[in-house]
Amino acid sequence: MKIWVDADACPVVIKEILFRAAERTEIQLTLVANQTIRIPKSRYIQFLRVASGFDVADNEIVKKLSVNDLVITSDIPLADEVIEKGGHVLSPRGELFTAENIKARLNVRDFMDTLRASGINTGGPPALSQGDRKLFANHLDKLLTAYKNNQSG
Repeated sequence: MKIWVDADACPVVIKEILFRAAERTEIQLTLVANQTIRIPKSRYIQFLRVASGFDVADNEIVKKLSVNDLVITSDIPLADEVIEKGGHVLSPRGELFTAENIKARLNVRDFMDTLRASGINTGGPPALSQGDRKLFANHLDKLLTAYKNNQSG
């Protein structure tokens, strides 16, 4: 298992949780972005810079993704592609996207895009809360623990 991060829009506090998890579990973590992101020195953490452009980082993640890899993103179309390829997806807010819920999330996203395109202000997401961080950390820990248990068993 590897962890891939759609890092351009990933909150710093979530990246810090991921840095600690990569060190603790010795699982490779790669942040993919079109702008330079500072990362700690670690044999388990790397940064992959991609060219600027629509979906360039997303396409790179999908291209390099293997079955059972984990992707951290709030990008619903990317999450859908990752699930189609057999990966796991966790949003920075702690929402676990699955084959059972991703199509409904994609429909809601498309509906909100339609509203925005017609001039309706739908507002943005609320600020990342302490509860979001805790939910993210808990889901991440469960996914990584399950992976490690499968490796040793």
